[in-house]
Amino acid sequence: MIIGTAALILVLSVFNGFEGLVKSLYSSFYPDIKVSSSQGKVLSLTNEQLQQLRNVAGIKNLSLVVEEKAMLQNGDYKSIVFLKGVDENYRYVTGVADHLVNGDTTFRIGTADAPFVILGAGVENAVGVQADRNLTALNIYLPKRTSSELIDPSQNISEDSINTSGTFVIQQDFDNKYAITNLDFVKNMLALKSDQYGGVEIALHDPDQADRIKVQLQQMLGQEYKVQTRYEQNQSLYSVMRAEKWVIYAVLVLLMIVFSFTIISSLTMLVIEKEKDISVLHALGGNKTFIQNIFLSEGVLLAVFGGIAGMLLALLLAWLQVNFKLIPLQGGSFLINYFPVTLKVGDFLLVAATVLIIALLASWMPSRKAALNEFSLRTE
Repeated sequence: MIIGTAALILVLSVFNGFEGLVKSLYSSFYPDIKVSSSQGKVLSLTNEQLQQLRNVAGIKNLSLVVEEKAMLQNGDYKSIVFLKGVDENYRYVTGVADHLVNGDTTFRIGTADAPFVILGAGVENAVGVQADRNLTALNIYLPKRTSSELIDPSQNISEDSINTSGTFVIQQDFDNKYAITNLDFVKNMLALKSDQYGGVEIALHDPDQADRIKVQLQQMLGQEYKVQTRYEQNQSLYSVMRAEKWVIYAVLVLLMIVFSFTIISSLTMLVIEKEKDISVLHALGGNKTFIQNIFLSEGVLLAVFGGIAGMLLALLLAWLQVNFKLIPLQGGSFLINYFPVTLKVGDFLLVAATVLIIALLASWMPSRKAALNEFSLRTE
């Protein structure tokens, strides 16, 4: 029971550590709340609507964005990327500006006439440039949203050149896919109107209030707009992470059930050894329920002492891992080189309840046997 309890807590804590790490990486790119169109990629927002959004209590800042697939070309090097046009407030809405590693660290995106692009590290490698020392501009190609030229399809493509200003490193999903530049520059290439955007990304004073503010924004904007919290923007990721955690929990519970056979065998041997004592209790008036409760209590005590010892062992090992990084991650390709551990009170309560339930179930069979057996004080 000690080993099983410690294993349950430690494995759940490691999953908590990885979950917290992944969420922190994704929260650097995804905002607390995002407003987009419910029927397409483009939404229209008037100045009055934008002002209403800024006046909502709890909103710290907001950034207007537009996103479209584009092709970047540097000589023979080409790469398809998601080009994201953002305004100057974007650095205050997400944490991308805190993850710049090369070039200008002031998050320089330029203007509509003189734009700069910030490349993900993977995109930088794909187009064969060094963002902090690129001497030639990149060619960029984007489809025009409002164009419908059928005779000459090339007229549907906007072409321009752009200089690099920096590189960001967050996580491979973003580093290999995104390039960030000036909002007005992208809107001009896409031939969007002045009040058309791809979405609004919002930072909150208190991210825990995201669900409440989401409802308020949805009522304000109407059903033509889709309002999503950070969880809803990455729902599949978080669902998979949660499912993995519960699958591992179920596997370890099965292991605990195997361990519980030691309780069954111990109590069964105890019942055999205490036959005469049970007979004395019967003779003194102890009923079957009384006898059964004695052995149930014995099993619960074993579980309680084993569970407490396992929790203390898990606390010690977790403390050693956090402070001394005893168990490293192999391969050296991850952002950290050790297993992260995050202890949560809820995991301790869950494991305690699990151990207690398993102990009660394991103790019931031998205790029931002790209550039903008829023993005699006489020996033949």
